Amino acid sequence: MSERQGSGAAGGNSKTAGVQVPTDASKKDVPEDFDIDMGAPETEKAAVAIQSQFRKFQKKKTDEKS
Repeated sequence: MSERQGSGAAGGNSKTAGVQVPTDASKKDVPEDFDIDMGAPETEKAAVAIQSQFRKFQKKKTDEKS
């Protein structure tokens, strides 16, 4: 497999990949307080799904190095 080069400012890439940084004009559209019910079943299901996918990603990443 090919080796991945450094990313970000160290790699000479100043673009943010898939991340939108809010400008002053769009900051007023974002609420200051996020009200997320951490005990809601939908929140727990979403958290489990995200964690599962991340663990698969980590395993695949370590398997490629071997």
